[in-house]
Amino acid sequence: MPTDLSPWRLSVAPMLDWTDKHCRFFHRQLTQKTRLYTEMVTTGGLLHGSERRHLRLDDCEHPVALQLGGSEPQELARCAQIGARWGYDEINLNCGCPSERVQRGAFGACLMAEPTLVADCVKAMVDAVDVPVTVKHRIGIDREESYAFVRDFVGAVAQAGCRVFIVHARNAWLKGLSPKENREIPPLRYELVYQLKRDFPQLSIVLNGGVTSDEQIAAHLQQVDGVMLGREAYHHPWPMTGWDARFLGGAPNPRTRAEVEAAMVAYMQREAIEDGTPWSAIARHMLGLHHGERGARLWRQIWSDHRRKPLPAAEVAAQAAAVLAEGQAQALASI
Repeated sequence: MPTDLSPWRLSVAPMLDWTDKHCRFFHRQLTQKTRLYTEMVTTGGLLHGSERRHLRLDDCEHPVALQLGGSEPQELARCAQIGARWGYDEINLNCGCPSERVQRGAFGACLMAEPTLVADCVKAMVDAVDVPVTVKHRIGIDREESYAFVRDFVGAVAQAGCRVFIVHARNAWLKGLSPKENREIPPLRYELVYQLKRDFPQLSIVLNGGVTSDEQIAAHLQQVDGVMLGREAYHHPWPMTGWDARFLGGAPNPRTRAEVEAAMVAYMQREAIEDGTPWSAIARHMLGLHHGERGARLWRQIWSDHRRKPLPAAEVAAQAAAVLAEGQAQALASI
């Protein structure tokens, strides 16, 4: 393992409606060193809404980045300052989301067609904050598949002061595909991301898209500075417990699944007192904790049963533990 590890060596992607503070707290119980990202927060939502609702975070979440959606340089600069004031370690600009709703706001993947505007946005943010300003983008938009397109985009934005590019190795088709289809139908072209690293060795290039195993992470890290995982990490989170030791120069996570769940129950109780948060809003993020174990399906059903919402979190946890233990006992008996 290299001794000079990039701060972006391994990260969990920003995912709308998923990577809220509760999700990030859960992920931090599994890995101490993996970089975490917020959901995308729009400049309009932040400037005209509640800072606390959008930006509240737990001290344990660091290193954690705030992802912004917007296309007006001064608004982005103001939001970057707000994010830095709240303690975020990085400000990331979304130039990769292909949804039509985001396009109507004139940001996301459609910004790749305007590298000069993106450069202006980045420069405004770089001038406004001391934390790193990074960009997450695709390798192309629509049927534009030439490497020159993404190379020139990165080159223009790098001149504005961006030193870290998180590259989803698929095109974004701005018409005709849903966001889900945009994560699956445009082909993955990892070689273009590798080529960016060869052409811009002074930049940190992070690969995103389609990564599902530790073996794939290790292979990509031979070519680029970092790897970002999204839905795989969310749905199958337990392998994250090995990332600190295998990839990030840290110690192995000694916690069992039961200990992680107990930490989450304590967090649920605290959030209920401090913010009135129902435990169900937190439990939804940990439903993959026992993935692959006997009894996991019944365990998930307990935690996701709306009829149990009036019960205290500790009581639901006890019921979930009981069905999990029963499933595991049956598995042992069948050996």
